[in-house]
Amino acid sequence: MKYLSEFRDPELAGQYLNEIKSIVRKPWTIMEVCGGQTHSLVKNGLLIMLPDEIRMVHGPGCPVCVTPLNLIDKAIFLAEERNLILCSFGDMLRVPGSKKSLLQSKAKGADVRIMYSPLDAVKLAKENPDKEVVFFAVGFETTAPANALSVIQAEQQGVNNYSILTSHVLVPPAMEAVLNDEQNVIQAFLAAGHVCTIMGISEYYPIVEKYKVPIVVTGFEPLDLLQGILMAVRQLENGEYKLENQYSRVVKAEGNAAAIKLLRKVFEVEDREWRGIGTIPASGFELQKNYRRYDANLKFDIQIEKAIESKECMAGQVLKGLMRPHECPQFGKKCTPSSPLGAPMVSSEGACAAYYHFSQALETTPA
Repeated sequence: MKYLSEFRDPELAGQYLNEIKSIVRKPWTIMEVCGGQTHSLVKNGLLIMLPDEIRMVHGPGCPVCVTPLNLIDKAIFLAEERNLILCSFGDMLRVPGSKKSLLQSKAKGADVRIMYSPLDAVKLAKENPDKEVVFFAVGFETTAPANALSVIQAEQQGVNNYSILTSHVLVPPAMEAVLNDEQNVIQAFLAAGHVCTIMGISEYYPIVEKYKVPIVVTGFEPLDLLQGILMAVRQLENGEYKLENQYSRVVKAEGNAAAIKLLRKVFEVEDREWRGIGTIPASGFELQKNYRRYDANLKFDIQIEKAIESKECMAGQVLKGLMRPHECPQFGKKCTPSSPLGAPMVSSEGACAAYYHFSQALETTPA
């Protein structure tokens, strides 16, 4: 296959669906980890095409959604109180902190800028030596190499007015946290193909063996997801548990060696708080000791009191696969994209946003 349209072929999709229906005998709950997978499932109407025995639930694979309130509050504090330039990917701007969002901060005059690459932020810092520039470095293993490279580039170019506010989280520990939850209902995973493109697949073998759960690495197009679901259902129906790579056209077992080397040079693994879930051990990247001078947390000695999440927000339940977005009492009522209670309603990869915007594909209309 060479073209995108080939991964959206209705006839082949029908074949996959028919095969799933022909082999499924028991009810199964499968979690797709990544928000990009969720949006593809919802937007393309795949959830209502699957047989009733297959329940797809939506995992914590949206880095914007799991960025804690405290860190968003820190970004807003820097933008408003430190007279600096705060740079961020666009999908972070509307995510609510404890009192406001970065977009609201920008509307009040803070110098908040959308950047497509942290390397652009380094260039901005070099061009404005009298201003501090901070890049809000949010993401999974997928975006971490670019943020690591920005630190390396700043060092090489002698750009001392650049730093990053780090919020990098790691997928495998989050999957284990979901499986360790006493209410866990997940019986198989569709792992995120873009993360595996960077990191390879070796990190998932221990999870498969420890929890005896099938994991299938998939892409993001409709046929990728349907084939991945078929592969997972085959394993479940046969009583098997193994790691399979549906996305082999992109994901190699060893991952991207150059990117991994860069990550190990710049970052180290530490415990990380996940919004709506709590602290997950060894689940995030922090800057190594040699690069701590580029850590905005330390550079500006940010002291922000930890905020409490709204009790009405059920995002944590959604991110752990214990509830689907439209099952939340506030979905489409108190929680909408224009007035969100939590990040999954405004993030471009958020499950709640997917259900809200593509409700017709789900035969679910927001109240």
